[in-house]
Amino acid sequence: MRFALSACLLAAMVTTPALAQTAPDAPPPDAATPENKPPETKAERQRNSAAKLSGLLYFVQNACPDLQPDYARFKNVVANLGVTLEDLSAGDLLLRSRTYTEVYTKDTVANCARADTNFGPNGTTIPGLVVKRAAP
Repeated sequence: MRFALSACLLAAMVTTPALAQTAPDAPPPDAATPENKPPETKAERQRNSAAKLSGLLYFVQNACPDLQPDYARFKNVVANLGVTLEDLSAGDLLLRSRTYTEVYTKDTVANCARADTNFGPNGTTIPGLVVKRAAP
C-alpha cells in the first residue's frame, strides 16, 4: 500500500510540471486578471501579516545570534489580527510563513538588523516583538 502511494505521488510530481508548462488556449471567463482582480479583504491582509510575523520570528530564533522572539507578545499581536497559533501551524499560513522565512535567510545580517530596528525594544513597527538574547 505504501509503495503504491509513493509511486502515485512520484508520478504526480513528475507530471505536474509538464502540465503546468502547457499554456491554455484562453483563460476561463471568470478568471481574475490584474485589471479585475478582486480586492484583498481586511481579514486576508491580517492573515498574511500574521504569516509574515511568524516567518520573521522563526528566522530570528534560528538565524539571529543576538536576538530572540518574545513569544508572549507575538501571541497577543497575532490574536489581535484575528489569527490563532493553530492557524499558523498548518495549511496555507504555514506555507506562507516558511516562504517568508526563506526570503529573510537570503540576507541574514541585514534582516537581523531590520528585525531589531522594526521589532526590537524600540521598534518602529511593533516594539518588543524581538528582544535581545540572554547571555548563555
